[in-house]
Amino acid sequence: MDRVALRGLKARGHHGVFPREREEGQTFIVDLVLGLDTRPAAAADDLSKTVHYGVVAEEVVDVVKGEPVDLIETLAERIAQQCLKHEGVEEVEVVVHKPDAPITVPFDDVTITITRSRA
Repeated sequence: MDRVALRGLKARGHHGVFPREREEGQTFIVDLVLGLDTRPAAAADDLSKTVHYGVVAEEVVDVVKGEPVDLIETLAERIAQQCLKHEGVEEVEVVVHKPDAPITVPFDDVTITITRSRA
């Protein structure tokens, strides 16, 4: 399986369990790896035979900006399901970064990584 990766998609969302997170929002960063067979697209040099990563990027940002959820696990699942709606995408790895998580000690990042497939 071939891989198409999008790294560092950024959007402001209002996800989290604390009222402040819901009210003020924060930046979330998403990395994706889409698993698909790119041979048909390469052979025909045809965008319609692969995944349009620009469209995927816009959809993922819309999910992050969309309806708030408590957990980044839920957000990652919603993103994965959106990616799998694209014909040809057989698998997706989603990493959601929450660099401004409400943690009381110094830290660089909080992430959740999930992998989902059609099977």
